Amino acid sequence: MSLIVDIQHRFGDFDLTVAFEAGPGITALFGRSGAGKTTVVNAVAGLLTPDQGRVRFDDQTLFDSTTGQDLPADKRHFGYVFQDARLFPHLTVRQNLEFGAKYTQNAPVASLDETADLLGLQGLLARAPNTLSGGEKQRVALGRALLSQPRMLLMDEPLASLDGPRKQDILPFLEQLRDGLFTIPILYVSHAVDEVARLADRLVLLQDGQVRAQGPLFDVMADPAAVPLLGVREAGAVLEAEVCAHADDGLSTLRLSAGNLELPGVQAAVGSTVRLRVLAQDVILSLDRPDGLSSVNILPVKIDQVHPGDGPGAAIALSSGTDRLLARVTARAVKEMRLHQGMHCFAIIKATTVAPGSIGR
Repeated sequence: MSLIVDIQHRFGDFDLTVAFEAGPGITALFGRSGAGKTTVVNAVAGLLTPDQGRVRFDDQTLFDSTTGQDLPADKRHFGYVFQDARLFPHLTVRQNLEFGAKYTQNAPVASLDETADLLGLQGLLARAPNTLSGGEKQRVALGRALLSQPRMLLMDEPLASLDGPRKQDILPFLEQLRDGLFTIPILYVSHAVDEVARLADRLVLLQDGQVRAQGPLFDVMADPAAVPLLGVREAGAVLEAEVCAHADDGLSTLRLSAGNLELPGVQAAVGSTVRLRVLAQDVILSLDRPDGLSSVNILPVKIDQVHPGDGPGAAIALSSGTDRLLARVTARAVKEMRLHQGMHCFAIIKATTVAPGSIGR
Protein backbone atom coordinates (compact mmCIF):
# COMPACT_ATOMS: atom_id res chain seq x y z
CA MET A 1 0.00 0.00 0.00
CA SER A 2 1.55 3.25 -1.13
CA LEU A 3 0.38 6.84 -1.51
CA ILE A 4 2.25 9.08 -3.96
CA VAL A 5 1.69 12.84 -3.72
CA ASP A 6 3.22 15.36 -6.13
CA ILE A 7 1.16 18.55 -6.18
CA GLN A 8 1.38 22.32 -6.57
CA HIS A 9 -1.22 24.78 -5.35
CA ARG A 10 -1.40 28.53 -4.83
CA PHE A 11 -3.36 30.49 -2.23
CA GLY A 12 -2.82 34.20 -2.80
CA ASP A 13 0.86 34.74 -2.03
CA PHE A 14 1.32 31.21 -0.64
CA ASP A 15 2.83 28.60 -2.97
CA LEU A 16 2.59 24.92 -2.08
CA THR A 17 4.94 22.49 -3.82
CA VAL A 18 4.96 19.09 -2.17
CA ALA A 19 6.17 15.66 -3.26
CA PHE A 20 6.43 12.61 -1.01
CA GLU A 21 5.49 8.95 -0.72
CA ALA A 22 3.67 7.34 2.21
CA GLY A 23 3.86 3.59 2.64
CA PRO A 24 2.70 1.18 5.36
CA GLY A 25 2.61 2.39 8.94
CA ILE A 26 2.31 6.05 9.95
CA THR A 27 3.70 8.84 7.78
CA ALA A 28 3.70 12.14 9.65
CA LEU A 29 3.46 15.55 8.00
CA PHE A 30 5.11 17.94 10.44
CA GLY A 31 5.31 21.69 10.25
CA ARG A 32 4.41 24.86 12.04
CA SER A 33 1.05 26.58 11.51
CA GLY A 34 0.78 27.79 7.92
CA ALA A 35 3.23 25.25 6.53
CA GLY A 36 0.57 23.71 4.25
CA LYS A 37 -0.14 20.46 6.11
CA THR A 38 -3.96 20.65 6.04
CA THR A 39 -3.94 21.68 2.38
CA VAL A 40 -1.98 18.53 1.56
CA VAL A 41 -4.20 16.17 3.53
CA ASN A 42 -7.34 17.77 2.07
CA ALA A 43 -5.93 17.25 -1.43
CA VAL A 44 -5.33 13.58 -0.60
CA ALA A 45 -8.86 13.26 0.79
CA GLY A 46 -10.43 14.84 -2.27
CA LEU A 47 -11.70 17.89 -0.37
CA LEU A 48 -9.43 20.24 -2.33
CA THR A 49 -8.40 20.17 -5.99
CA PRO A 50 -4.75 21.19 -6.47
CA ASP A 51 -3.77 23.47 -9.33
CA GLN A 52 -1.30 20.95 -10.72
CA GLY A 53 0.19 17.52 -10.09
CA ARG A 54 -1.06 14.07 -9.26
CA VAL A 55 -2.09 11.87 -6.37
CA ARG A 56 -2.00 8.08 -6.62
CA PHE A 57 -2.86 5.29 -4.20
CA ASP A 58 -1.43 1.91 -5.16
CA ASP A 59 -2.27 1.53 -8.86
CA GLN A 60 -5.20 3.97 -8.84
CA THR A 61 -4.95 7.60 -9.93
CA LEU A 62 -6.94 9.82 -7.58
CA PHE A 63 -5.99 13.13 -9.17
CA ASP A 64 -4.09 14.08 -12.31
CA SER A 65 -4.13 17.64 -13.61
CA THR A 66 -2.87 16.61 -17.05
CA THR A 67 -5.83 14.30 -17.70
CA GLY A 68 -8.41 16.16 -15.65
CA GLN A 69 -9.07 13.14 -13.46
CA ASP A 70 -10.27 14.01 -9.95
CA LEU A 71 -11.91 11.16 -8.06
CA PRO A 72 -14.63 12.39 -5.66
CA ALA A 73 -13.89 12.15 -1.96
CA ASP A 74 -16.52 9.47 -1.33
CA LYS A 75 -14.98 7.24 -4.02
CA ARG A 76 -11.47 7.36 -2.53
CA HIS A 77 -12.47 5.24 0.49
CA PHE A 78 -10.25 7.08 2.94
CA GLY A 79 -11.13 7.61 6.59
CA TYR A 80 -10.70 11.17 7.91
CA VAL A 81 -10.31 12.11 11.59
CA PHE A 82 -10.54 15.86 12.11
CA GLN A 83 -9.17 17.97 14.94
CA ASP A 84 -12.64 18.54 16.42
CA ALA A 85 -14.01 14.93 16.18
CA ARG A 86 -17.26 16.00 14.43
CA LEU A 87 -19.48 13.38 16.04
CA PHE A 88 -23.22 13.34 15.40
CA PRO A 89 -24.65 14.96 18.56
CA HIS A 90 -28.08 13.25 18.30
CA LEU A 91 -26.55 9.74 18.18
CA THR A 92 -25.05 7.68 21.00
CA VAL A 93 -21.44 6.52 20.89
CA ARG A 94 -22.59 3.11 19.61
CA GLN A 95 -24.71 4.74 16.90
CA ASN A 96 -21.82 6.97 15.84
CA LEU A 97 -19.65 3.87 15.48
CA GLU A 98 -22.38 2.02 13.60
CA PHE A 99 -22.61 4.92 11.18
CA GLY A 100 -18.99 4.32 10.23
CA ALA A 101 -19.72 0.71 9.30
CA LYS A 102 -23.01 1.48 7.57
CA TYR A 103 -21.77 2.24 4.08
CA THR A 104 -18.67 0.09 3.76
CA GLN A 105 -18.61 -2.62 1.12
CA ASN A 106 -15.56 -4.40 2.49
CA ALA A 107 -15.36 -7.30 4.90
CA PRO A 108 -14.75 -5.90 8.40
CA VAL A 109 -11.23 -6.15 9.82
CA ALA A 110 -12.72 -5.97 13.29
CA SER A 111 -16.24 -5.88 14.70
CA LEU A 112 -17.70 -2.89 16.49
CA ASP A 113 -17.07 -4.57 19.85
CA GLU A 114 -13.47 -5.41 18.95
CA THR A 115 -12.88 -1.83 17.83
CA ALA A 116 -14.48 -0.51 21.03
CA ASP A 117 -12.20 -2.78 23.07
CA LEU A 118 -9.11 -1.56 21.22
CA LEU A 119 -10.01 2.08 21.86
CA GLY A 120 -11.34 1.66 25.41
CA LEU A 121 -14.91 2.62 24.48
CA GLN A 122 -16.92 -0.30 25.85
CA GLY A 123 -18.06 1.67 28.91
CA LEU A 124 -19.12 4.65 26.77
CA LEU A 125 -21.32 3.05 24.11
CA ALA A 126 -24.66 4.24 25.55
CA ARG A 127 -23.50 7.82 26.20
CA ALA A 128 -24.16 10.96 24.16
CA PRO A 129 -21.22 12.88 22.63
CA ASN A 130 -21.86 15.96 24.80
CA THR A 131 -21.08 13.90 27.92
CA LEU A 132 -17.63 12.85 26.69
CA SER A 133 -14.23 14.40 27.31
CA GLY A 134 -12.16 15.65 24.38
CA GLY A 135 -10.01 12.54 24.37
CA GLU A 136 -13.05 10.26 24.48
CA LYS A 137 -14.62 12.09 21.54
CA GLN A 138 -11.45 11.65 19.50
CA ARG A 139 -11.38 7.92 20.24
CA VAL A 140 -14.99 7.63 19.05
CA ALA A 141 -14.16 9.57 15.88
CA LEU A 142 -11.20 7.26 15.31
CA GLY A 143 -13.36 4.17 15.85
CA ARG A 144 -16.00 5.47 13.43
CA ALA A 145 -13.33 6.04 10.78
CA LEU A 146 -11.83 2.57 11.30
CA LEU A 147 -15.22 0.85 11.04
CA SER A 148 -15.72 2.36 7.59
CA GLN A 149 -12.91 -0.01 6.48
CA PRO A 150 -10.83 2.74 4.83
CA ARG A 151 -7.94 2.00 2.53
CA MET A 152 -6.01 4.72 4.33
CA LEU A 153 -6.60 6.80 7.45
CA LEU A 154 -6.07 10.56 7.34
CA MET A 155 -5.65 12.31 10.70
CA ASP A 156 -5.42 16.12 10.76
CA GLU A 157 -4.12 17.40 14.13
CA PRO A 158 -6.32 14.90 16.03
CA LEU A 159 -4.79 15.78 19.43
CA ALA A 160 -4.30 19.54 18.97
CA SER A 161 -7.40 20.48 21.00
CA LEU A 162 -6.48 18.25 23.96
CA ASP A 163 -4.54 19.27 27.05
CA GLY A 164 -1.37 17.43 28.10
CA PRO A 165 -2.96 14.70 30.28
CA ARG A 166 -5.70 13.95 27.73
CA LYS A 167 -3.10 13.73 24.97
CA GLN A 168 -1.07 11.26 27.03
CA ASP A 169 -4.25 9.21 27.55
CA ILE A 170 -4.93 8.77 23.84
CA LEU A 171 -1.37 8.30 22.52
CA PRO A 172 -1.21 4.66 23.73
CA PHE A 173 -4.36 3.88 21.73
CA LEU A 174 -2.74 5.30 18.60
CA GLU A 175 0.38 3.22 19.30
CA GLN A 176 -1.80 0.11 19.54
CA LEU A 177 -3.47 1.08 16.28
CA ARG A 178 -0.07 1.35 14.60
CA ASP A 179 1.19 -1.97 15.95
CA GLY A 180 -1.95 -4.09 16.23
CA LEU A 181 -5.09 -5.28 14.50
CA PHE A 182 -5.53 -2.55 11.88
CA THR A 183 -2.67 -2.53 9.39
CA ILE A 184 -3.92 0.30 7.18
CA PRO A 185 -1.49 3.12 6.33
CA ILE A 186 -1.98 6.41 8.16
CA LEU A 187 -1.18 9.96 7.05
CA TYR A 188 -0.84 11.90 10.31
CA VAL A 189 -0.70 15.70 10.39
CA SER A 190 0.81 17.39 13.45
CA HIS A 191 2.81 20.37 14.65
CA ALA A 192 3.75 18.58 17.90
CA VAL A 193 7.16 16.91 17.92
CA ASP A 194 6.27 14.64 20.86
CA GLU A 195 3.36 13.09 18.95
CA VAL A 196 5.43 12.53 15.83
CA ALA A 197 8.29 10.97 17.78
CA ARG A 198 5.94 8.56 19.56
CA LEU A 199 3.92 7.49 16.53
CA ALA A 200 5.53 7.97 13.13
CA ASP A 201 7.44 5.50 10.99
CA ARG A 202 8.23 8.06 8.31
CA LEU A 203 8.52 11.84 8.65
CA VAL A 204 7.96 14.62 6.12
CA LEU A 205 9.00 18.10 7.30
CA LEU A 206 7.14 21.02 5.70
CA GLN A 207 8.09 24.68 5.87
CA ASP A 208 6.45 27.50 3.91
CA GLY A 209 4.73 25.05 1.57
CA GLN A 210 7.90 23.13 0.72
CA VAL A 211 9.25 19.72 1.74
CA ARG A 212 12.50 20.46 3.56
CA ALA A 213 13.33 16.92 4.69
CA GLN A 214 11.77 13.46 4.55
CA GLY A 215 12.68 9.87 5.32
CA PRO A 216 12.49 7.26 8.08
CA LEU A 217 11.67 8.90 11.41
CA PHE A 218 14.86 7.78 13.16
CA ASP A 219 17.01 9.24 10.37
CA VAL A 220 15.24 12.59 10.09
CA MET A 221 15.04 13.17 13.85
CA ALA A 222 18.77 12.49 14.21
CA ASP A 223 19.76 14.76 11.32
CA PRO A 224 21.44 17.98 12.54
CA ALA A 225 20.08 19.85 9.53
CA ALA A 226 16.54 19.20 10.79
CA VAL A 227 17.10 21.06 14.08
CA PRO A 228 15.86 24.47 12.80
CA LEU A 229 12.78 22.79 11.30
CA LEU A 230 11.87 20.94 14.49
CA GLY A 231 12.91 23.79 16.81
CA VAL A 232 16.12 23.91 18.82
CA ARG A 233 14.32 23.08 22.07
CA GLU A 234 12.29 20.24 20.54
CA ALA A 235 14.93 18.57 18.37
CA GLY A 236 16.24 15.24 19.53
CA ALA A 237 16.88 11.71 18.36
CA VAL A 238 14.38 8.87 18.77
CA LEU A 239 15.68 5.55 20.09
CA GLU A 240 14.20 2.09 20.49
CA ALA A 241 15.16 0.20 23.63
CA GLU A 242 14.30 -3.08 25.32
CA VAL A 243 12.84 -2.90 28.82
CA CYS A 244 15.08 -5.08 31.01
CA ALA A 245 13.91 -4.42 34.56
CA HIS A 246 11.82 -2.19 36.83
CA ALA A 247 13.44 -1.30 40.18
CA ASP A 248 11.61 -0.54 43.41
CA ASP A 249 12.86 3.06 43.37
CA GLY A 250 10.91 3.84 40.18
CA LEU A 251 13.80 3.58 37.74
CA SER A 252 13.71 1.15 34.83
CA THR A 253 16.65 -0.33 32.94
CA LEU A 254 16.47 0.01 29.16
CA ARG A 255 18.93 -1.76 26.87
CA LEU A 256 20.37 0.00 23.83
CA SER A 257 22.91 -1.40 21.38
CA ALA A 258 25.84 0.34 23.13
CA GLY A 259 24.74 0.20 26.76
CA ASN A 260 21.92 0.69 29.25
CA LEU A 261 19.86 3.66 30.34
CA GLU A 262 18.21 4.07 33.76
CA LEU A 263 15.02 6.10 33.36
CA PRO A 264 11.88 6.87 35.37
CA GLY A 265 8.32 6.76 34.05
CA VAL A 266 8.59 3.61 31.93
CA GLN A 267 5.22 1.84 31.93
CA ALA A 268 5.93 -0.94 29.43
CA ALA A 269 6.38 -4.57 30.50
CA VAL A 270 9.78 -6.19 30.88
CA GLY A 271 10.84 -7.67 27.55
CA SER A 272 8.92 -5.16 25.44
CA THR A 273 10.41 -2.54 23.14
CA VAL A 274 9.75 1.16 23.67
CA ARG A 275 10.59 4.36 21.87
CA LEU A 276 12.10 7.29 23.67
CA ARG A 277 13.02 10.78 22.53
CA VAL A 278 16.23 12.24 23.92
CA LEU A 279 16.36 15.99 23.39
CA ALA A 280 19.57 17.29 21.84
CA GLN A 281 19.83 19.98 24.52
CA ASP A 282 19.89 17.27 27.23
CA VAL A 283 22.92 15.40 25.87
CA ILE A 284 26.27 16.38 27.39
CA LEU A 285 29.54 15.40 25.70
CA SER A 286 32.74 14.41 27.49
CA LEU A 287 36.11 13.62 25.96
CA ASP A 288 36.79 10.99 28.63
CA ARG A 289 34.47 8.65 30.49
CA PRO A 290 33.53 10.67 33.60
CA ASP A 291 33.57 9.33 37.16
CA GLY A 292 31.64 10.49 40.20
CA LEU A 293 28.58 11.80 38.35
CA SER A 294 25.02 11.60 39.66
CA SER A 295 23.97 10.36 36.22
CA VAL A 296 24.73 6.73 35.36
CA ASN A 297 23.57 7.14 31.77
CA ILE A 298 26.92 7.32 29.98
CA LEU A 299 27.18 5.97 26.44
CA PRO A 300 30.25 5.65 24.18
CA VAL A 301 29.63 7.60 20.97
CA LYS A 302 31.32 8.54 17.72
CA ILE A 303 30.81 11.95 16.12
CA ASP A 304 29.29 11.55 12.66
CA GLN A 305 28.82 15.21 11.84
CA VAL A 306 29.35 18.68 13.32
CA HIS A 307 26.69 21.05 12.00
CA PRO A 308 27.23 24.74 12.90
CA GLY A 309 24.05 26.70 13.55
CA ASP A 310 23.19 30.27 12.57
CA GLY A 311 23.79 31.43 16.16
CA PRO A 312 26.28 30.46 18.86
CA GLY A 313 25.34 26.78 18.84
CA ALA A 314 26.11 23.64 16.88
CA ALA A 315 24.29 20.34 16.41
CA ILE A 316 26.36 17.17 16.72
CA ALA A 317 25.24 13.91 15.10
CA LEU A 318 26.37 10.89 17.10
CA SER A 319 26.47 7.12 16.66
CA SER A 320 26.17 4.88 19.70
CA GLY A 321 26.39 1.29 18.55
CA THR A 322 23.62 0.99 15.97
CA ASP A 323 21.67 3.86 17.56
CA ARG A 324 21.88 7.55 16.70
CA LEU A 325 21.86 10.51 19.08
CA LEU A 326 21.86 14.25 18.64
CA ALA A 327 23.60 16.78 20.88
CA ARG A 328 23.41 20.57 20.87
CA VAL A 329 26.44 22.39 22.23
CA THR A 330 27.95 25.84 21.89
CA ALA A 331 30.31 26.72 19.08
CA ARG A 332 32.86 27.55 21.80
CA ALA A 333 32.62 23.96 23.10
CA VAL A 334 33.21 22.63 19.60
CA LYS A 335 36.37 24.71 19.35
CA GLU A 336 37.72 24.10 22.85
CA MET A 337 37.01 20.34 22.79
CA ARG A 338 38.16 20.10 19.16
CA LEU A 339 35.07 18.13 18.24
CA HIS A 340 35.28 16.70 14.74
CA GLN A 341 33.86 13.98 12.53
CA GLY A 342 35.10 10.50 13.42
CA MET A 343 36.05 11.46 16.99
CA HIS A 344 35.16 9.08 19.84
CA CYS A 345 33.83 10.48 23.12
CA PHE A 346 31.03 9.93 25.64
CA ALA A 347 27.43 11.13 25.83
CA ILE A 348 25.83 11.77 29.23
CA ILE A 349 22.04 11.74 29.58
CA LYS A 350 20.44 12.85 32.82
CA ALA A 351 17.61 10.45 33.69
CA THR A 352 15.09 13.11 34.69
CA THR A 353 15.44 15.01 31.40
CA VAL A 354 13.69 12.23 29.45
CA ALA A 355 10.06 13.04 30.16
CA PRO A 356 7.70 10.09 30.73
CA GLY A 357 5.52 11.48 27.95
CA SER A 358 8.44 11.02 25.55
CA ILE A 359 8.57 7.29 26.25
CA GLY A 360 6.26 5.06 24.21
CA ARG A 361 4.15 2.51 26.02
